[in-house]
Amino acid sequence: MSAKSNTIKSVMYALAANFSIAVAKAIAAVFTNSSAMLAEAIHSAADTGNQLLLLWGIKSAKKPPNEDFPLGFGKEIYFWSFIVAILLFSMGGLFSIYEGIHKIQHPGSLSYPWIALGVLGFAMIAEGLSFFGCVHEINKNRGDYSWWQWFRESRQSELIVVFGEDLAALIGLILASSAIVLTMITGNPIYDAIGTLSIGLLLFFVAIMVGIEIKALLIGQGIDKRQKQKIEDFLNERKEIEQVYHLITLQMGKDVMVAIKAKMAPTGNEESLIININNTEKALKQQFPQILWSFFEPDITD
Repeated sequence: MSAKSNTIKSVMYALAANFSIAVAKAIAAVFTNSSAMLAEAIHSAADTGNQLLLLWGIKSAKKPPNEDFPLGFGKEIYFWSFIVAILLFSMGGLFSIYEGIHKIQHPGSLSYPWIALGVLGFAMIAEGLSFFGCVHEINKNRGDYSWWQWFRESRQSELIVVFGEDLAALIGLILASSAIVLTMITGNPIYDAIGTLSIGLLLFFVAIMVGIEIKALLIGQGIDKRQKQKIEDFLNERKEIEQVYHLITLQMGKDVMVAIKAKMAPTGNEESLIININNTEKALKQQFPQILWSFFEPDITD
């Protein structure tokens, strides 16, 4: 999967939506005394901070290479994405679970529940627009991957985070709305507390899934299998190469590093061999512009 999507646009959509929603939810939580609404307000506030961290990570990843970091700073976006996953787990999940347990032990009645439902309706519209924007960017390079395959194979950590946050937010809004409606119908505040607890468990699950994917990128994950196969096929079709022995790739943010070990076609002299290698690397980077670094090792055996 190529990196043609505008990830900054997706993050900005999410930032604008989460900030406005967090303010509305916080005001509604004060008026209604709803723990589910308070949990949602904390969730949206945390998401707003998360988007700012992602924007910082995207900016930092663009710094040019230097002597200490010869391969650049592309992987810095993975670090900030992982921090976001931790914050989603702690600030969102832990607080919501704590608040849910507290309200189960010490239930309180709801006030002005229609205000809460009105704010949640607004939040669903705003989050839906943000989610639609994220999905639009993902579809630019998802190809025929299923959504689960894209989530597992994508190397764009910021899109993974935004997608996970937006999906969790929409499901959380449904849980919060259901909890408030059940509390209104039955008069039993336990449903509001259960909704809060459910939101916390949801955030736990999403944070863990996002964290697992980002961890792989932090450790040093190669490009997705289909893209790697395309590179290997391209190399095998080059007349300068008789056989590709090994192809190692490393995803570095939006950029890619490749290391190639191959048996070169006979040329008769060293200068021609070097020219063939240089021509191959040039053609490779033209065909796959995401490749910023390439290291070529000619050999006669595997």
